Amino acid sequence: MTSITTQDYTIHFNSNGYKALNQHLSDSNYSKVFILCDTNTNIDCVPFFLANIDTEIAYDILEIDPGEESKNLDICLGLWETLSEYGADRKSVIINIGGGVVTDLGGFVASTFKRGIDFINIPTSLLAMVDASIGGKTGIDLGTLKNQIGVINTPELIIVDTSFLETLPQLEMRSGLAEMLKHGLIYDEKYWNQLQDLSQSTIEDLDDLIYESIIIKKTIVEEDPTEQGLRKTLNYGHTLGHAIESYYMDNDNKERLLHGEAIAIGIILANHLSVKYCGFPEEKSNTIKSVIKAVYGNIDINEADYSPIIDLLKYDKKNEHGNINFVLLEAIGKPKTDCIVENEDILEAFKFYKS
Repeated sequence: MTSITTQDYTIHFNSNGYKALNQHLSDSNYSKVFILCDTNTNIDCVPFFLANIDTEIAYDILEIDPGEESKNLDICLGLWETLSEYGADRKSVIINIGGGVVTDLGGFVASTFKRGIDFINIPTSLLAMVDASIGGKTGIDLGTLKNQIGVINTPELIIVDTSFLETLPQLEMRSGLAEMLKHGLIYDEKYWNQLQDLSQSTIEDLDDLIYESIIIKKTIVEEDPTEQGLRKTLNYGHTLGHAIESYYMDNDNKERLLHGEAIAIGIILANHLSVKYCGFPEEKSNTIKSVIKAVYGNIDINEADYSPIIDLLKYDKKNEHGNINFVLLEAIGKPKTDCIVENEDILEAFKFYKS
């Protein structure tokens, strides 16, 4: 696959990525390399990565526990202290090898250590390949509230090696698919149609779909890097999706949802709201619900959960002047930002999801 050049960095694919990285390490005169991974990617991905790197620069491996629970300030503090202890300076580089938690967290740690050192993202999950590692958003959660602390800062380069997907559980693949479905719905109906039935797809087909998803996100981010307008459309399905994800994470009597599972619910809810507020065709809303439920099944959301989930919307990053702003659809490929929605209609959307 041809490398994708953005305004600030280049995304390389598969074996070409390691050639580009080796050249970058040779040219950049780094004092030391730090590899950030979690316990899973340290076993499944880091050995393959090291076998493809040709450099004499000293390196250390920094390992965290897997999962969203590691994306917090305490972990950041531990990593900053370790970097200092291991002699990191402003000419050091952090290479993030992992899913969205690792790339978000590692990018934030790099962006704030000594007022900023270089970092490189090597996403190993489908979610990170098509979304989390692209666009320069770095950050951590505030308790169970998603992505409340962070900065926008771009990596030096990104390597998308789709062979790492072979290490992923099916649930994690499904989680990443939600962001690809989102890209189709907000940007390209043809792409959405391609994603509706992946049962006959080959590995090569998946590579092409991943490539297209990255192109969509890259195009949107370049038009609006600081999220003043168009980039807000990437939050489609995330307003309620993030609230649901946080709610399930914070309740011991609920089984934790993966990011994509929560976003899939958020997409169905946003589509139902789009029918009322934007004239989105009801028939298409029903079809989208059917397609998504065929992949993700039914998540049990009780009526008693609705109000506390709605209460969490006040923490959404898109809110302005006390208003909760939704991204909705006028049509597939035609999103509308800054939509203000009544709570009673959100309750109706939950009932639509359950029906």
